[in-house]
Amino acid sequence: MTSCPRMLLPAAVASLLFVIDPAAASSDDTLIKRGEYLINGPVACGNCHTLAGPDGPDFSRELAGGLVFDVEPFKAYAANITPDNGTGIGAWSDAELAKAIREGLRPDGTLIGPPMPIPFYRALSDQDLAAIVAYIRSVAPVKNEVPTSSYNIPLPPAYGPPIDSVSAPSPDDHLAYGEYLVTISHCMECHTPLKEDGHPDFERLGAGGNEFPGPWGVSVSRNITPDKETGLGEWSDEEIKTAIAKGVSRDGSHLLPPMGFGYYANITEPDLNAMVAYLRSIPPQTSEH
Repeated sequence: MTSCPRMLLPAAVASLLFVIDPAAASSDDTLIKRGEYLINGPVACGNCHTLAGPDGPDFSRELAGGLVFDVEPFKAYAANITPDNGTGIGAWSDAELAKAIREGLRPDGTLIGPPMPIPFYRALSDQDLAAIVAYIRSVAPVKNEVPTSSYNIPLPPAYGPPIDSVSAPSPDDHLAYGEYLVTISHCMECHTPLKEDGHPDFERLGAGGNEFPGPWGVSVSRNITPDKETGLGEWSDEEIKTAIAKGVSRDGSHLLPPMGFGYYANITEPDLNAMVAYLRSIPPQTSEH
């Protein structure tokens, strides 16, 4: 089991979406707290945007970017998303930052390329997106000039049509909310095989098999469907949650990066339960992994 981001509103409307109604959030602190949970939990932004050393993430430079993804067919650098005016997003409006996260469009109209998982972030609800923006605004600005990413593949003009509004399912709807959490956690970005054109083969959702080279060697995303032979069908709920949140497989072996279990350790028990319930519900797939 491994997880790593990789490839896969008109401005006036957007600006209206992110004027937070006091009735929708009890206070700025509540919104920031929700954003902190999302960024340091299921959405795991720091897994790419915070540089890590031998002892783990360097939180003195939280979200300051600079991590490089040097794989075919691109060399991409995680952006500095701290509120530094010169090298980060300090000069962006809330609506511009929200549009970049959920639609992949910078204020200048250019597209954010892989490994940013925009196709999955398009599912972020308005409220959760506003919470993420609020938390990013609250972190310490860090001056860190990040190189420009380069791509040897054509990027589309957009990831889809402009987004008007998105609502999250109720946590009481266990399966629907579990699907929402798995989607915004972009689990399937790494755990779904790629087609020849480099896009995920959603007919084989969750079947795994993608390789991720790094200082750890080469890790391979496993099959996370409920197939009993090659997937998680014989795993208990506790074994699945331990793999997600602690990075330990059912046989006691430790999972390798780029699985973001350091962040997934912060996912609450109810949210983990919902995620497992959703993984149990998807069609089983056979695979070699």
